[in-house]
Amino acid sequence: MTFKVRLSSWWRARQAAARSDAGMTTSEYAVGTIAAAAFAAVLYKIVTSGAVSGALESMIGKALDAPF
Repeated sequence: MTFKVRLSSWWRARQAAARSDAGMTTSEYAVGTIAAAAFAAVLYKIVTSGAVSGALESMIGKALDAPF
């Protein structure tokens, strides 16, 4: 069997496997959920830090005191 024939056969098998993939499995959902929760925790820590909190309060204060 030549390399080209083997590669073609392999490629057809990969395409068939990709078409039959219906979606994420339970373990992929679990890993995605844990990653999203960790990302949310990091963002919460950043936003509630003193420097960021002060900057946000300053921006909100300036926006509310803007003349109309």
